[in-house]
Amino acid sequence: MSEFLVTGATGNVGRRVVQLLAARGSTVRALTRNPDAAELPEGVEVTGGDLSDPDTLEGALTGTDTVFLVWPFLTTGGAPAVLETMARHARRIVYLSSSGVNEHAERQTDPIHQLHADMERLIEKSGLAWTVLRSDTIASNARGWAEQIRTTNVVRGPDIAPAAVIHEGDIAAVSVRTLTDDGHAGAKHVLTGPQVLSRGEQVHTIGEAIGRPLRFEKVPVQLAREQMLADGRPAALVEALLAGAATRPESHLVTSTVEEITGAPARTFRSWAEEHADAFR
Repeated sequence: MSEFLVTGATGNVGRRVVQLLAARGSTVRALTRNPDAAELPEGVEVTGGDLSDPDTLEGALTGTDTVFLVWPFLTTGGAPAVLETMARHARRIVYLSSSGVNEHAERQTDPIHQLHADMERLIEKSGLAWTVLRSDTIASNARGWAEQIRTTNVVRGPDIAPAAVIHEGDIAAVSVRTLTDDGHAGAKHVLTGPQVLSRGEQVHTIGEAIGRPLRFEKVPVQLAREQMLADGRPAALVEALLAGAATRPESHLVTSTVEEITGAPARTFRSWAEEHADAFR
């Protein structure tokens, strides 16, 4: 029986991957920097480790067959050493990437897409059997608006091109299928939700879920930068996030990949908003 190592195990997607694997009865090991605070299902082996320090991964990888990788950094600087360590133990890897990656472009449209493109190339050369999941905008990103919604009923921020927002539960469900089923080696699956939505439409949908009228107010990038820095976000992260506001091309891409792989249609952003309504009240 395969043993799975899930990185980013306490994140929005990784936590659900752990839960779904555990529910199947799989042997799953969850990697986290702070095992004592993980709060993962009983029976899951929670192990300490840090992707920024490959030496801390040896114990977590011992006996592991398959890895689910979320790369949490803005550069690939430490990735070759991490992948080398993984390849000494595991044989398969599933990597969570971005639907914005254009593999035909010499350079990507923004730093985050470039990061994922660079990671994909490293993984392809790692010697591991690999599967790439190119996800569109994840619905749980909207939780970042919660305080503004609770206190002002207005979300202020830079306007970014509309996206087919995807429920993190659907990403996790596809992830588990590609981790556990044969036939996905060498595949690059593009995952989207069922509908392309602007930020304004997302905010309006959350308003309907909580029973209050909400609106989105576009803010110039410079003002957004100043506010994000004032909120304490690292400068490099702020620049990476805001780069896409000006350069990310419009996309109307909607795929059926979630349903093809899981057998269930991708969930709507409305269903996500109703599921998480209490976070915005």
